[in-house]
Parts: sequence; C-alpha cells; structure tokens
Amino acid sequence: MNLFGFPRKKTASGRIDGEGLYLRAPLAGDFEQWRLLRGASRAFLAPWEPTWPADDLSKSSFHRRLLRQDRERLEDESYGFLIFRAGDDALLGGLTLGNVRRGVAQCATLGYWMGEKHAGQGYMSKAVYALLRHAFLDMRLHRVEAACAPNNERSRRLLERLGFQREGFARAYLLIDGAWQDHLLFAMLERDFLREQRPAEAALDEA
Repeated sequence: MNLFGFPRKKTASGRIDGEGLYLRAPLAGDFEQWRLLRGASRAFLAPWEPTWPADDLSKSSFHRRLLRQDRERLEDESYGFLIFRAGDDALLGGLTLGNVRRGVAQCATLGYWMGEKHAGQGYMSKAVYALLRHAFLDMRLHRVEAACAPNNERSRRLLERLGFQREGFARAYLLIDGAWQDHLLFAMLERDFLREQRPAEAALDEA
C-alpha cells in the first residue's frame, strides 16, 4: 500500500552485482546447492535463526519458500536473495530485505545468513553493501534496519563496519533457536550510506 501518494520504486527482477559476487532471487534449480549448504551449516546457523521445521531442507519446503517469496516480492513486502560467487556461481549464503514499509516510513529490515565454509572471508560485507546500494539508490528507501543478538560478535562487527548505527536494545525481541532472545538494534539511513559510501567501499577490502 502506498500511503499518502508517496513515490515508490520496486526492486528490479534481475541480479544485483557486487564485488566478486552477485545477488539474485532464488530459483527452483537452486535447491540442491541450497540444501547442501544449509545442511552442512546447520550447527553453525542454528544459534542465530528460528528453529528449523522438520522438513526445512525438503524440496517441497523449498518450493513453498519460493512461492511465498514470489508473492511477497510482487506485493513489495519482502525481497529474498541468494548470494553467489561471481567466478564459479557457488552459492555462499542469503539475504532478505523484509518488512518493507512504504508511505511515510520508506523502510525495510535486513536479514542474512552465510554458509559456514564461506564465513569470515569478507563475502557478507560485500553482499550487504551491494544490497544497501540497491535499497537506497534503486528502491529509494530511506532507512534499513537490522538486529543481532548481543553475543553474535561476527554480526555486530559486520554492521558496525558497514556504517550501521546502534539505536537501542530490545528485550526478548525475536524467537530464535526456540527461545525469546534480546537483540541489539541497528539502522542505516540513506544519507548515512551516501556519506559513508567511499569509506565503506574501502572497508570491504579489510573484511
């Protein structure tokens, strides 16, 4: 819904290119790569995600996920992406720009996951930066929010390195790994991104 006649621009359906990687919406043909990477990373990801359903890695569950993401994309509500390495098209992880609010907010919430074998190599910094550039310059969002558990040092450092500002602390904020967990709240504004664009680009090489 476009409140008060504010302009809005939907994200392009094609891929988003970043430094040495690209983002695109998941397709049915991605299932096997996705299943293998998520399955091998389960213990690594479980502490930071909602409890996985019993059939989470099944083809039928993946198909339902695609249908839901397609519907949310059409409704300008949420945009899910997979991250691929540019050189060999290897699946690295995923990103979501969800809970899109238009009208007087022009805001969305960032979520992300990285396969364990690809973690700590700077891929996620580059992927998030590419998505932020798309969010602010193409989707014309004003604000992107993110949250992480206080003990998730890797995620907190990622957000701080890219220029997100810590704005608060939310008690029992999300149901993660079967328990309501506190989270640190971060956000980046369009003007922050434009001001920090060059320093952020330099920081990617240090990630």
